[in-house]
Amino acid sequence: MNKQISIIVAIAQNNAIGKDNDLLWHLSGDLKRFKELTTGHTIVMGKRTFESLPVRPLPNRKSIVITDVEGEQIPGCVMAYSIEDAIAKFDNTDENFIIGGGSVYRQFMPIADKLYLTVVHKDFEADTFYPEINFDEWQAIEKQENISDEKSGLTYSYIIYKRK
Repeated sequence: MNKQISIIVAIAQNNAIGKDNDLLWHLSGDLKRFKELTTGHTIVMGKRTFESLPVRPLPNRKSIVITDVEGEQIPGCVMAYSIEDAIAKFDNTDENFIIGGGSVYRQFMPIADKLYLTVVHKDFEADTFYPEINFDEWQAIEKQENISDEKSGLTYSYIIYKRK
């Protein structure tokens, strides 16, 4: 029973992922891709990430919210009180997506099977960063590079990595 753990994250060149519990940019193409990849699957997040979502819980997904407040309940969500508790509640037959935030990414990074990265080709000021990735442990299996977002003027790439 090997539960498939995938991390999905948009990071800046300097590994920045957020500031003041919000995203650093708005890339409609990336948000559409996130929706396409995660719909119908289990998504896992910390409570602050849940609170930052524009729609709560995100539709057509099983939402596992990790909190350290024992007994806390959020309507429409499966609650987990530790990383181990969250893993026990994962889907055994399908991909489980870790969607943030920083400390949740840090804790799942050593056990993730796959990384779905959106790399924004710019440094950003932030208060939340993605942990350093040891690329010796990962193999790129799919790349779409230098995608332009006309609205923001940003350029970004999609890269999917599989653990070696």
